[in-house]
Amino acid sequence: MRHKVAGRRLDRHQGARNALRRILVKQLFEHERIRTTQAKAKAIRGQAEKLITLAKRAIAAEEADKKVHARRLAASRLEDAEIVKKLFDDIAPRYVDRPGGYTRILKLGPRHGDSADMVLLELVE
Repeated sequence: MRHKVAGRRLDRHQGARNALRRILVKQLFEHERIRTTQAKAKAIRGQAEKLITLAKRAIAAEEADKKVHARRLAASRLEDAEIVKKLFDDIAPRYVDRPGGYTRILKLGPRHGDSADMVLLELVE
């Protein structure tokens, strides 16, 4: 039984699952739209939205140490300086007035190879 066990396993062991999530979130921030399976999109949606909220709060913070701390937290989760810069300088300022719901999942239909439900995960404008 999986009572009180959070997260989706995605049929991978922990290291591969963490790497997959990190790569998908980086691609989402880089391209602002990715085509993936529904299970993977639902698995990374929350992480991506939390990172955007972290960047939003850093923009609103007045103290410099809080801004630096937020960038370091994002860098530890994304491990790519260019993506962190884009997140804090381009993506987060767009959503300053928005209380949440920064991503959208659009269904595309089944994939031909294995009939997996494909979706388009994109950042809301």
